[in-house]
This record gives sequence, C-alpha cells and structure tokens, in this order.
Amino acid sequence: MARKTANDDLLAPVTLAVGQEDLLLDRAVREVVAAARAADADTDVRDLTPDQLQPGTLAELTSPSLFAERKVVVVRNAQDLSADTVKDVKAYLGSPAEEITLVLLHAGGAKGKGLLDAARKIGAREVACPKMTKPADRLAFVRGEFRGLGRSATPEACQALVDAIGSDLRELASAVAQLAADVEGTIDEAVVGRYYTGRAEASSFTVADRAVEGRTAEALEALRWSLATGVAPVMITSALAQGVRAIGKLSSARGGRPADLARELGMPPWKIDRVRQQMRGWTPDGVAVALRAVAEADAGVKGGGDDPEYALEKAVVTIARAARSRGRA
Repeated sequence: MARKTANDDLLAPVTLAVGQEDLLLDRAVREVVAAARAADADTDVRDLTPDQLQPGTLAELTSPSLFAERKVVVVRNAQDLSADTVKDVKAYLGSPAEEITLVLLHAGGAKGKGLLDAARKIGAREVACPKMTKPADRLAFVRGEFRGLGRSATPEACQALVDAIGSDLRELASAVAQLAADVEGTIDEAVVGRYYTGRAEASSFTVADRAVEGRTAEALEALRWSLATGVAPVMITSALAQGVRAIGKLSSARGGRPADLARELGMPPWKIDRVRQQMRGWTPDGVAVALRAVAEADAGVKGGGDDPEYALEKAVVTIARAARSRGRA
C-alpha cells in the first residue's frame, strides 16, 4: 500500500505522490479529491499532463476567485515539466493559495529532482507509491487490501491470490474487493481456488509445486496450460528454482518450530509447513540434480536452446523424478 508521511492532512496545500505504481498514484489523487469534495461538493478538479501545464497556466488556475471556490490541481508526470513551468511551480510552492490543493505526481529518481526537493523543503505531504516488483511486496499489498476492507484472509489465501493473479496491482485489488464482497467469514485458500481456479492452474508456482511433489503428469499439464495462457517461460524457471531451493534449504536446516525456521530461512511459517510436506522423498543428491536441471532450463529459455518448451518439460520431468529419489537409490 502507499505509505504517507506524518503530515497526513489530505487537504494540505501540497501533496507529493512519488513513485511509478499507477494504481497507488491514482489512489493518492482520489483520496485528495474525495476529501476536498467532502469539504465542498462544488470543488473544481483540474487534472493536467505536462504538455497541458504551460508557463503561466498554474498562475491562472490558482489565482483568487470571486466565488472563493475550493480547487484541486493535479499535475501528472511532474518530472517531465519544462524548465519554465518548473520555475512557476517552485514559485507557487513558496506561497501556496488558500482553498487550493496542489497534487504533484512524480516518478522519483534524478529527472526533475529539483522540483521534488523543492516540494519536500516546504513540507509537502508525501505519499510513497513505489513500483512493486518483488513477490513479497505484492503479498503485503494483498494483506493490506484485505485489512483495509475489514476482512480476514489466511496467509495461504493471500499467497494463492498472488500466484493466480500475478503482478498487476489493479487486478489484485479488484480480486480482493470481489472476494470481500462475495464471501462471508475468513477467506481461505479453498475460496481463492474456487474463484480463480483457471488462473491458478496456469500459475508458474503451480507447475513448481506439482514438480517438487513428484507429480509428473500434473506438473506437465500445468506447464502446458501455463504456456498456452501466456505465462513467460522465465517466470516458470524462476518458480522451479524457488521450489527446489526451498526444499534444499529446509532439508539442511536444523529441526525446530515453523516460526523459528521461518526466521532462520527467511520464509513465512505457513510456507515451512508446505515445504515440509513437499520434501518427502527428496535426497541431497536429488536436490543437486534438480538444481542442475533448472539451470539448464533457464539457459534454454534465455536463448541457449532452440525449444524453450522442451527445455521446461525436460526440467519438470527431471525435478519430479528427483522428488521421488528416496527409496530408489
């Protein structure tokens, strides 16, 4: 979720939304507009792109009105403003107008940093809207969405939803809202499976789970479905690598409670329980064989082979066989 500074007054003279996650940027704007319209239903909202905010435009929009109307001026992609317009905005920041809230959306980074620094210097309310590139970030986002709606969801349900939906935050938010509206009580993994079974079956993590469990036919079926529905081969090799490494980490770890192992291995406790179930049948040699298979598949899908699909099928079969290596040696 977007993170805010201590100055959490939605009607502060200036709000600075920094980052590249479109959903969070849009939410930052909607929150300010909603607060302004709650204070004055006739609030005038101007939503501008850099090419629409020419030198002199901001002065016109923020000049005193005979009707003393409340106004919200939104400037998107502020890092792309022209040098002359940046001068106008900096001048305005030094003496913001009453009854007007300026919302600057800035990607962050070096481009346009002078404007970013100027807004921070005058104590602008800041909302962090970072791009969520890590699975752990998306998982935290889903948990926050459920909390925000006053609903309870199990860790397994949150993970299943991320696995099924993928990296699109808008789709994740929509899925959470749908589940919260349709389902009573705690939302668990079974509920997510019923709602998103088609997508969950196409998930790269489903391929990995079936493979490390030694379920060759089901793993190959999930693989073919994933590829047919557009899952990138590199995502599948990544999931396979994570699955095999988790087996290796847990098999070499000292025994203990899931919570203790979770801290030691950097996994959530619920995943410790799942991997413990998956690791039956694995041997150290099997893990080594599986890791080599993943490395070969990764090279194959990244241009080292002629047929990425064959490279993945070969890896899945090898991993599933390795999962059943105990007792065959």
